[in-house]
Amino acid sequence: MNRCVLKTATTAMVCLYLLAAGKFTWAQLPGAAGSSTFEPASRKPRLGPAPGAGENPLRGNPGAGDAVLETQLGTRGATLIPDATGPGQSRIAPESALPSALPIMAQPVRRGPIGEGSQFGTLSIPASEDDGPPNGLTLEQAIDRLVHSNTDLLSKSLEIPQAEADILTAGLRANPVLYTDVMCVPYGAFSKARPGGQTQYDLNITYPLDITGKRKARTLVASRARSVIEAQYQNAVREAIDELYTEFVDVLASRETMREARQAVADLQAEPEKRRDPEADPDQRLEVQRESAEIALADAEEQYQSDLRTLGSLLKMTPQEAESIELRASLKDAQETPILGEALMRLALVNRPDLMAYRLGMERAEADFQLALANRYPDLFVLAQPYTFQDNRPFNAKSAHSWGIGLGIPLPLFNRNQGNIHRAHLNVSQTAMELQALEERVIMEVRQAERLYSVTLAAVRRVERSLLPKAETEHNRVTKLYLAGKADELTFLSAEHDFDQIVRQYRDSLVRHRRAMLKLNSAVGQRILP
Repeated sequence: MNRCVLKTATTAMVCLYLLAAGKFTWAQLPGAAGSSTFEPASRKPRLGPAPGAGENPLRGNPGAGDAVLETQLGTRGATLIPDATGPGQSRIAPESALPSALPIMAQPVRRGPIGEGSQFGTLSIPASEDDGPPNGLTLEQAIDRLVHSNTDLLSKSLEIPQAEADILTAGLRANPVLYTDVMCVPYGAFSKARPGGQTQYDLNITYPLDITGKRKARTLVASRARSVIEAQYQNAVREAIDELYTEFVDVLASRETMREARQAVADLQAEPEKRRDPEADPDQRLEVQRESAEIALADAEEQYQSDLRTLGSLLKMTPQEAESIELRASLKDAQETPILGEALMRLALVNRPDLMAYRLGMERAEADFQLALANRYPDLFVLAQPYTFQDNRPFNAKSAHSWGIGLGIPLPLFNRNQGNIHRAHLNVSQTAMELQALEERVIMEVRQAERLYSVTLAAVRRVERSLLPKAETEHNRVTKLYLAGKADELTFLSAEHDFDQIVRQYRDSLVRHRRAMLKLNSAVGQRILP
């Protein structure tokens, strides 16, 4: 019986070390000896590199074979896991307190100019009653459709259930290994003349013991990675809405330019005889003006349709659907001046989802460090041998049945996870630095957006309260003199041109201010202006 136990123990230890050495598929399971990392299926998250995952901030890695035209997602942390109003408030200063010369702030990029309008005819001042049909598409409706219909956002949203699947994968327990063996098989047959022992038939079950909490640490990392991805998706929505803001204002600006061009054509249709030069061919001069105005109108209408198609593509509309939509919105700012200053900074630091992603990424990096520590020591292996049969028939003796149990303890003479632990520790520090840099960048973005809003608001108010009334009064004065025959046509045309320039300046100021309002929303990460 002692020899039987010795054979059983020997068998168990041999099998355990064969498993630890990777001779069986057990080495591929999470937590197995010789495999300190858990690698999910290779994929590139569409939300970009996850904060706290140990991504290379330098992006490209020369000589590593990374893709050049797009960022290759890679994990540099210790373990590859499933991918995962109050004090200080102030309002803007009154117009008199603003400096006369202000630096030019960054403006949203537009595909083309706002439009010079018609070169003929008197332009009309944009009015609030020109907001569009009552059943037109509002900005709120456009945002709602964008979030629920935009294909790019819908594709990115699938990263969240994939991260949940990674949590399931990370939390899976290892399967036991069942194997059988036959030992002491003679070359020929045992006999009393050739005693050598008994042929032994064993049934064995081996199971690893996770004594360092690798599975728990893996699940925690995957859970925090899911939280990071959720925040990244929210930031993707913020960026998509910011793009929608730009296209929406582009349509409003094109609509106003088209209205001005139509008004110019209508004015030329009713051109008074007194505007004509008596030395020129009246019919020929008027025809040239009309034809030029019609060309300008055609260009304005095509730009308007083009902007509608671009907006419709964001809202998952066909070109035909997009060209038929009407917007219910105005370029004018009917909102009271919002609270600005330090309160706005604090609001951005709390609400910006990209900042949330990095704060959650800090927690993910710390969990990754704990996982690296858990992977320092390999698992223990428990062997259960519930059935052993010893064949004693060659010795005319009764065969024996027995059981056995064993424990395999890999000796941790060398810490094979030192590099991963050090890397994970550095990743925590690196993520903290990236978070600080992002906070500084967000504060700068909010300050620039706030300043742009203040400057454009002051410009609009100054044009409305001072410049436009003066220009309108002077235009009306010269027009009366011209119609009364007390001013020549050159003086009248010069006054009309000057008035048109002021109207265009007012329209362009409205467009810039409307963009600044929406840019402030994007910078704060919350819609504080309509």
